[in-house]
Amino acid sequence: MKKISFLFLLACFAWACKPNSGSSPVSIRLSPELEAGLTDGRLLMIFSKDKEKEPRFSISDDASTAQVFGMDIENFKPGDVIQLDTSSFGYPINNLSELAEGNYMMQVFIIKYETFNRADGHTVKLAMDKGEGRKWANTPGNIYSEPIAFNWTKGATIQLYIDQEIPPIEEPEDSKYIKHIKMKSELLSKFWGRDMYVGAHVLLPEGFDENPNQYYPLMVFHGHFPDDFGGFRTIPPDPDLPEDDYSARFGIYGYQKIQQQEAYDFYQKWISPDFKRFIIIEIQHANPFYDESYAVNSENIGPFGDALTYELIPYIEKQFRGIGEGWSRFLYGGSTGGWEALAAQVFYPDEYNGCFAACPDPIDFRAFTTINLYEDQNAYYQEGEFRKTLRPGHRDYLGHVSAMVRDMNHRELAIGGKETRSGEQFDIWQAVYSPVGEDGYPKPIWDKKTGEIDPTVAEFWRENYDLRYIMERDWKTLGPKLEGKVNIYCGDMDNYYLNNAVYLTEAFLNQTENPYYNGEVAYGDRAEHCWNGDPTLPNYITRLRYNTMYLDKIEDRFKETAPAAFNQQNWTLTKN
Repeated sequence: MKKISFLFLLACFAWACKPNSGSSPVSIRLSPELEAGLTDGRLLMIFSKDKEKEPRFSISDDASTAQVFGMDIENFKPGDVIQLDTSSFGYPINNLSELAEGNYMMQVFIIKYETFNRADGHTVKLAMDKGEGRKWANTPGNIYSEPIAFNWTKGATIQLYIDQEIPPIEEPEDSKYIKHIKMKSELLSKFWGRDMYVGAHVLLPEGFDENPNQYYPLMVFHGHFPDDFGGFRTIPPDPDLPEDDYSARFGIYGYQKIQQQEAYDFYQKWISPDFKRFIIIEIQHANPFYDESYAVNSENIGPFGDALTYELIPYIEKQFRGIGEGWSRFLYGGSTGGWEALAAQVFYPDEYNGCFAACPDPIDFRAFTTINLYEDQNAYYQEGEFRKTLRPGHRDYLGHVSAMVRDMNHRELAIGGKETRSGEQFDIWQAVYSPVGEDGYPKPIWDKKTGEIDPTVAEFWRENYDLRYIMERDWKTLGPKLEGKVNIYCGDMDNYYLNNAVYLTEAFLNQTENPYYNGEVAYGDRAEHCWNGDPTLPNYITRLRYNTMYLDKIEDRFKETAPAAFNQQNWTLTKN
């Protein structure tokens, strides 16, 4: 946050509350020192009732959400005054005229866009990741106003002043066990028309420096953007953690201590003399659309699948003595990471020796959350002759619904507009799976306002990214390469209904022949997102044990597939 003098703050506040002579009820000026950094972007006007946190952090899918209106900014020049377009689309209330009178905390925020001249001939304007994982509210360089209290009434006018800028991210430092890799991808740089980078946090095995002739298997842990390697701690839990620390997600107190204890326990296992020796990597592949690329090649995202599998992973293996062959690499992860683990195994079957996909994003688009993309005409409504019913988007383990698919998409529409620029969940699915539209942005799978599905886009999704369909379509040639490699886990009360796609995929896998898939599909009873395969412990514990919970199954896989020279005792390969 920029430091500004007290007198300057007073002047800014006085200016913000004076009458507005423009045609819009809301106008915005920028501090002169911030004007030169803006050309194009997305303006968000946010109203909140929450006085404990900034409005920019209060927009959500649940009932406690703040109100946001969004509009594009194009060709901004120093000295311009931005007028909020009163027709700007909003969430959860779509129109500014319908906003109730009352007292609000108000804040204006600008997401900056950069121009990309892509190799496919399209020029697009998108928000670039700045090391934070493509999270607009935390992106370095984005600018905003301090929240102010204001009594909003019909016909009210307000002028706001943007004088805050998000500072750069501090890079994590290397340690004995954890190294940080960042490399330029030639494939992605060519696609995007500028230098593009991918990275990884690498956890090295105990004894790495002392055994220069040892080579190790590679475990690839996919998931949302990691700012550092998670769940590994070389010191005991902090004794001064607050006693009232509460996890709303899991409904328990003391979760920080649980997390730190699990991380320390993992470290103790990692250095123990009888623990298997291998390398773990957590990949950073945020991009202009999301915090993850989904680890596949895409018309809109670029050749991330090839970049990770053929550029980044071999680079890491060469630098840190990975074995460097397909039989020595394993994939695992949950949610987005679960989809990525299965997708990488399906699209690069010879390059990996098994995947453990927990609570994966929809792997069968006949159950794209609660939507059948091939038979339904509308993503937001189940329609009959005399009524239509909203499709649920989020539930708890008792089935209580807290968000609808329509509302989740309308939130993204308000934040990012129709060009798929919100950096949120439905938009990244569209960006990865869709063909490029005539305007250079992802062609919509459905109308973001109405929910009407485009069947031609749905067909493109099926042929290129419906993992169950692709396995079934290509099983004659793909099956022999996937035998024993596909393992899927999901709670039967997944919050996002992801278990429905797993059911459909399991039905296909169970009837496979020549060969039988010979893997595992399991469900957690009443387990929510993201259950990952252990029925004996609660999810708030098992989600912290991804790096150890599949080792027995990996060991069995090595016994079946590893060459004779591989040391089954400590999982190393000696090279002279």
